[in-house]
Amino acid sequence: MPQSVEQWWARRQCVTGEQTPYAIGRYRDAWAPFTVLVEQFRPERNGELVLSQIPPAADVYLVWVCSIGHEFVATPTEQRSRPGRSRSSRSWCPVCAEPSALRPARRWPPAPVVDNSGQRASVSRSSRVPARVAGTARDVRPELLTPQAARRAALQGARPAAEVRPGEAFVSAAASHATSAMQGELRRLLEKRLDLEFAFTAVRVRTPFFGKLEVWPDVIVAELAVAIELDTVGRNGDEHVGRRERSDRRKDQLLREVGWHVIRLRCRPLRALGPDDLVVAGVSASAVDALIERIGEVRGALLVEAYCRSAGA
Repeated sequence: MPQSVEQWWARRQCVTGEQTPYAIGRYRDAWAPFTVLVEQFRPERNGELVLSQIPPAADVYLVWVCSIGHEFVATPTEQRSRPGRSRSSRSWCPVCAEPSALRPARRWPPAPVVDNSGQRASVSRSSRVPARVAGTARDVRPELLTPQAARRAALQGARPAAEVRPGEAFVSAAASHATSAMQGELRRLLEKRLDLEFAFTAVRVRTPFFGKLEVWPDVIVAELAVAIELDTVGRNGDEHVGRRERSDRRKDQLLREVGWHVIRLRCRPLRALGPDDLVVAGVSASAVDALIERIGEVRGALLVEAYCRSAGA
């Protein structure tokens, strides 16, 4: 049962026989990915202890203060798992996370009208929910497509997704086409260095991932069966930590089961999840050099060199 911070600290002193059971900085690495929690912790409200003295699994009630000023009590485990699927820094505060009664109601498109003959009447184009067409150039003139979109359209039309076997890369309807600026820069630098196809968006796996038999790495190197992920803590400091980190680990495991290597570029303060991961300051030419070198380590340097573009290309 959780205790107050004073009771918990006194018990640790009794058990260890030391005045300071946990030295300052002992758990700094464990808390480093949770930058929002570091900001919310207040030593003056927690017996003058600092967060790096408290184990992440400690059964103790701590006082936290969110960026707006809401004060609340929660254990370290509750705080580390609180964000869930929300991407807002306020999700780390139970008060801010409460649904607002003033939130506007969702507006659904009007239902199609059915006449007396039982036939569906036509619905205006503006009221329809637009269908998502995955990686295809249907109803779009080819000359208006970007080179990458044109390649995706060609790959999508070449083979139906239902025929893709586990371990094969393909263009998926479920994959998001939105790309962050850092992901776009990483892809640009890789395309400049390697003569490979980067238009694939998904890899077929054997076990469902979020209800689908596919995963969606940030960059797919199909010829080498290498999936590249770019991980940052995000603007609010809650990306790729807690539950999202567990999701990343499961995604990596599913890819390894079908013969793929996963290399993650983990931007500080994130730490490596797997043996092939690289911890970098950000996306840069030196980071891409280290990434290509790591691909050579896992797939063979001579094989990777065969795909490297010349300096003048």
